[in-house]
Amino acid sequence: MKKLLQLTDPRRTEFINRFQKSLNYYFNKNDITNRNNGESKTNPDGKDEPLRKADNRVSSNFHQLLVDQEAGYLATIPPAIDVENDKLNESIKTTLGDNFNLRLNQLVVDAANAGVAWVHYWIDEQNQFRYGIVPPGQVTPIYSNDLDKKLLAVRRTYQELNPDTGKNYSVHEYWNDKTVTVFKSETSNYDNLLQMNDRFPIFDASTGNELGSSNVLEHHFGRIPFISFPKNKYERPDLFKYKGLIDVYDNVYNGFVNDVDDVQQVILVLTNYGGEEISELVDTIKEYKAIKLDNVGTGDKSGLDKLTIDIPTEARNSLLDITKSDLFVEAQGIDPTDFATNNATGTAIKMLYSHLELKASMTESYFRDSLNELVRAIMRWMNVSDYEGLKINQKWTRTAIHNSLEDAQVISQVANYSSDEAIAKANPIVDDWQEEMKNRKDDMVRDPYDDGRNPKDIVKTDEDGKDKEDE
Repeated sequence: MKKLLQLTDPRRTEFINRFQKSLNYYFNKNDITNRNNGESKTNPDGKDEPLRKADNRVSSNFHQLLVDQEAGYLATIPPAIDVENDKLNESIKTTLGDNFNLRLNQLVVDAANAGVAWVHYWIDEQNQFRYGIVPPGQVTPIYSNDLDKKLLAVRRTYQELNPDTGKNYSVHEYWNDKTVTVFKSETSNYDNLLQMNDRFPIFDASTGNELGSSNVLEHHFGRIPFISFPKNKYERPDLFKYKGLIDVYDNVYNGFVNDVDDVQQVILVLTNYGGEEISELVDTIKEYKAIKLDNVGTGDKSGLDKLTIDIPTEARNSLLDITKSDLFVEAQGIDPTDFATNNATGTAIKMLYSHLELKASMTESYFRDSLNELVRAIMRWMNVSDYEGLKINQKWTRTAIHNSLEDAQVISQVANYSSDEAIAKANPIVDDWQEEMKNRKDDMVRDPYDDGRNPKDIVKTDEDGKDKEDE
């Protein structure tokens, strides 16, 4: 285990550093704020220079906007899982939980920042299937070297607090397809690596009595209970596609702000000043609105000049606009300040979302296999026969502005030639097409002309309001 930790440390450290850089930009701690310990703040008197005193460092939060934009577009509405069995569909939906959309949203954010997100599943003490999102920095996968790239093992390292000493120590879990083995260490060089023999209790299967404890647990899943959700083929974070453009924007913007502060700094240049002390200058200007200068005649260069800073406003505005436009193109996002479309057709709206849709579709394609693996793990826990062979259908719904009237018109035109299921899936006012199908079946069972009253209870009245005998 010590050798394994040492061999995987360089890759793990590189991954964590890259992930942390993405997190810094996600939390608006861009490189421009490094001198301020990650805090965006203005500082008009930050430098000891006569004309260039301002040192403002305010970071732009483009990365968080772009990441949350994709997460909201792709994962606000959780994908509908269909294994062609209504009862099993409902059980899977219940096991995934009411907050499945929030977990999926977090997976998209983690994958965008780290290149890959991780889900760990287990069976709790009540024999219920549970799953949770593991911070990407804790997981170091070990794959086979063949083309299948099979997951052979997982190293998970995280911090725990020792209540006796008040200090943290590192916990190292080693997972394979049969067991998990747990170690701990106080330092990063692993000289004091120890087995955590008190981690898992051991029980007598016949009596249920506790016999002791161990650092090894058999999980009986038949596979490693960790599922990766990669962002792309190379598991590359989104930030590094456009980090340079964000840094350029920050530098130009803050240089602009610095110039606005520094332009208020005016230095007077006096030639042959007639006063005895320079300190008299301010009082003289305030009282006489004039300055006393010595002049020796023709050709004398006595006078007053001033040093100021010229701000190239047009050039900087142009550079900011170009940089921002290139940033949203490279990041495959939508610039919210450039959304000036009113009453747009469905085609125009799709064009607006085309870059974001391309990025989201790529993420969805990699997430589909991972989600299938999670669903199969749930079906295995349910003792579903042939859980490996069942076909799993996923329907992902985008959260975007769309022309509902056009969608409804299209549905009305093809309704006579389409199945009820297809209509329910395409209906713009329906969020859960399976629930819509159930409601439609319930409506068809009931007599549409039956108002629920007993005919004997219906009493007719004449124009004066008096009861008339039923015919």
